[in-house]
Amino acid sequence: MPLPNDIVLRPRFKMEIPRYNQAILSDFRNAKTTQSDFIITRVDDHVFIRFPKDKQSFWSPQLHLEINEVDENHSVIHGLFGPNPTVWTLFMFLHFMVAGVFIAFGIWTYTNWTLGQAFTIQASITILMVLIWVVLYFAGSIGKASSTSDMRLLNDFMYNVLGIEQDKAP
Repeated sequence: MPLPNDIVLRPRFKMEIPRYNQAILSDFRNAKTTQSDFIITRVDDHVFIRFPKDKQSFWSPQLHLEINEVDENHSVIHGLFGPNPTVWTLFMFLHFMVAGVFIAFGIWTYTNWTLGQAFTIQASITILMVLIWVVLYFAGSIGKASSTSDMRLLNDFMYNVLGIEQDKAP
């Protein structure tokens, strides 16, 4: 299945392949030794494809494939494009911190307002958290846009290893 033109934050896909899952995993193991454009890591039925360190940027994506056996002649591949786990963790941490500060200062602002006390500082910090959320959103959008071509390279490599033409993908 070719990627759509607009890439979502962490696009997922699922496709059924008329091959045994161990044969597919073996193809990725062989690709690991026959090429140097990508780093391929396999853990059980999971395959991780990413760029080498010298070709990575802060926004470089990786492709996670889970190759499950349906029967001896069919397998299902679940794929997930996503940012480097470190970058994803950083962004989630920042979002939770901003949310926590927003809620705490929002409550403090409301409490001071209902008690008739000054609440300018608390309201300012609450509004600042909204602005930081907007900045985080645009930073994520910039990262997504800058990694689209890398995601297409990962997608093309996966189809090449699977031996499937993208216009004839399941």
